[in-house]
Amino acid sequence: MATPTEDAVVVGVGGSEEDLQVVRTAAREAAAHDRPLHLLHAFNWAAAVAGPPVSGPRADAEDLLERAEQVAAEAEPDVPVRADLVEGSPVEALLRAADSAYLVALGDGGMANCPTCVPSDAPAVQVAARAGCPVLVGRAEPAPQGPVLVGVDGSEAGDTALGYAFDCADRRGARLLAIRVVEPGRPDQNGDLLAEAVARHAARHPGVAAECHTLHGDPGSVLVEQSRSAQLALVAARGEDPLRGMLGAVSQTLLYHSPAPVIVVRGIGPEGGS
Repeated sequence: MATPTEDAVVVGVGGSEEDLQVVRTAAREAAAHDRPLHLLHAFNWAAAVAGPPVSGPRADAEDLLERAEQVAAEAEPDVPVRADLVEGSPVEALLRAADSAYLVALGDGGMANCPTCVPSDAPAVQVAARAGCPVLVGRAEPAPQGPVLVGVDGSEAGDTALGYAFDCADRRGARLLAIRVVEPGRPDQNGDLLAEAVARHAARHPGVAAECHTLHGDPGSVLVEQSRSAQLALVAARGEDPLRGMLGAVSQTLLYHSPAPVIVVRGIGPEGGS
């Protein structure tokens, strides 16, 4: 029976083992937030018609979705699942779905395993830059059972990401680690900012064990290093200028290089909860 796609966790399904790992990650996120899961595979009809008989590629796509449904059911048996084949570009299909989704998820295309890659045209980067809801970029390898990590920079968008991270940690039964990074040579005039923000959100989530630290260095590099022991890393799409359709340098660095799954937080209210 089909489930509503409104406020679902939508995951783009490709043909790699990495994509099936992302299905597992997305299913667990759907379970944590009490949302249905919507599996989406974009099918290039024009290419299929121009090539061999369309029944072959179509059957392969249906088999792929069936396998993804099995993976989701094994990961989270109680999460309702819907699977759809759609026509066109995977990026555009996920962006359309993001207009009504709670969260969209997709794989990173191998970015995290390529230290020198800066793939601004990668599907994960395009979706994270343009979606109207939070975007989860999964990794090929399962993350450790560490804390939920969030970068906080004092901006309104960063505070929203902090609230969303508290909600994620609460629902996962995980610790929260909030990190503020001061760049070398810049004065630190807001030393109490992070502790005050964490205390304010912690009052809404008394069951979350939270700690916060102000570190010095390049923000992206520091957060990538901290993410190595995290089960999930969160960051605002952009800090002081959170314009839709753009990604800041820190969010891009985490997308490219963090070994943990990354949620780019955008398109939600200032409280950051679900």
